[in-house]
Amino acid sequence: MSVCAIIPAGGSGTRMGGIVPKQFQSLNGKPILYYTIKTLQNCETISEIILVIPEKEYKTANADWLGKLKIVKKVVIGGEKRQDSVYNGFCEASQDSEIVLVHDGVRPFLSQKMITDSIDAAREYGAAITAIPVHDTIKRVDTSGLVSQTIDREGLWRVQTPQAFRYSLLLEAFNKAKSENFYGTDEGALIEHLGEPVKIVEGLEQNIKITRPEDLELSKAFIPMLFPDT
Repeated sequence: MSVCAIIPAGGSGTRMGGIVPKQFQSLNGKPILYYTIKTLQNCETISEIILVIPEKEYKTANADWLGKLKIVKKVVIGGEKRQDSVYNGFCEASQDSEIVLVHDGVRPFLSQKMITDSIDAAREYGAAITAIPVHDTIKRVDTSGLVSQTIDREGLWRVQTPQAFRYSLLLEAFNKAKSENFYGTDEGALIEHLGEPVKIVEGLEQNIKITRPEDLELSKAFIPMLFPDT
């Protein structure tokens, strides 16, 4: 079974601050992206990784990643929005791929179980996304900052990545979205727009998305536990 992993790492990281995009910022002496790639590389099910990065980082990323790790097959320039970036990566995936897995470059603490469970669920259902159930009380707030409604949290999940899809199904979803100029917040939304089912795979609280300086500080506590050899 051929599985292609696409890592969208095309964001500018404005909320993180600094001039270096967040995915390339240092975490214990290595770029955040290093840990993400390392975890995916350690999964024997994945046959190739396609890295999607900002245009201004393209030459540097090629030098840093292409040819250094055998599993990183291509480095691709991202698009205007996340969906555009993932699509650019998808277009470079081998058409022989059975499953395409998408994982955020700035979520370095995914587990091997999340990867394999997502792939297995995608094989069975066509599409699978990792998520964790909502335990906090959720409020809807109006434009003036006042609470307008308390949302019933029953059945609500916070979506993460990895997300995995049959190649043919994701291709169909991208084609439909492109023809209708539809943009979703994740690839799962494209499958929903197509009218196909999406299976939930339970994720982990540790699988944080590093977007703010405080996330980077929290991440430093995870490194010794999850990457003891670095």
